[in-house]
Amino acid sequence: MIHMEYYLIVSAIMFFAGIYGFFTRRTTLTILISIELILNATDINFAVFNRFLFPGSMEGYFFALFSIAISAAETAVAIAIMINIYRNIRSIEVNKLDEMKW
Repeated sequence: MIHMEYYLIVSAIMFFAGIYGFFTRRTTLTILISIELILNATDINFAVFNRFLFPGSMEGYFFALFSIAISAAETAVAIAIMINIYRNIRSIEVNKLDEMKW
């Protein structure tokens, strides 16, 4: 049986990789991928804490499933926004989004 600490270590690595990618990347697509890494790390935490602390209940798994559904909707909206940005300024870099201001 794998201990809880190993799952939490993997989750922490994913979370901090997402934070690092969010603050260091320049394109909106890589920032979106970093946000997805952060959300997946939280989903792992929901499932692990449910499995080890409350093995008879399913709340953690339902929270993880709900979080996956919300992140899928968020990704669809973000990609639609990125497509519109690319149509207007021909770039999805965050530095060039100043051109869209008044």
